Amino acid sequence: MAAFTVFVGLHSVPATPSVRARLVSRLGHGTYIALYSAVSLLALTWLFYAAFNLDYVELWAPAAWQGWVTFATAPLGLFFVLAGLLSRNPFSTTARRGGGKPGAIVAITRPPVLWGFLIWSLGHIPPNGDLRSLVLFGGFTVFTAGSMAMAEKRGRQRAGIDWRRRAQGTSLVPFAALGKGNASLRVDSPMLLALAVDVVVFTWLLAGGHAALFGVDPIPFLKSG
Repeated sequence: MAAFTVFVGLHSVPATPSVRARLVSRLGHGTYIALYSAVSLLALTWLFYAAFNLDYVELWAPAAWQGWVTFATAPLGLFFVLAGLLSRNPFSTTARRGGGKPGAIVAITRPPVLWGFLIWSLGHIPPNGDLRSLVLFGGFTVFTAGSMAMAEKRGRQRAGIDWRRRAQGTSLVPFAALGKGNASLRVDSPMLLALAVDVVVFTWLLAGGHAALFGVDPIPFLKSG
């Protein structure tokens, strides 16, 4: 699928430090983030449009419990994405730059943005039991998991013997460092802002935004069965 190829190719840019560095040098960090976000949104829109225009082939029957999986995971995934983008993070994608103390979300996991997309895509698989949706959300899941593995490998290679010290207060698996006592749970302003935006977006989606964007109202689905 051309749309998925473009989407994957576009998201290989931040995964290639030399390419990203040249773009940031020429455009400036703020302009790079703004343009990359806009182009990513266009590519994502194209990908959804292309997927929804494929033939519908049912793989499993819908059930109310499947919708509740998405209801629980989608806001969590969006929170991780927003908190990750708004926080300083030396380990992963962020809209912030410069030094300073890493954001509170980093104590939970090193790549919060990637975990957010992974949670979001996995959570959308159960209630969408058709082939085109499985290709779309399953493709997102595989792509995000692969990106996470590549980012982790790249970070370890760059840090070398200093990796253990740098990564001591965080973890790849969410909450693992907190569970081991290597980090302390805290809340900062980026997390609070992410939570506020998450609530507004999720409320809007349930109030008709999801139906307007994707042609599916999740509320009746949650009540079915």
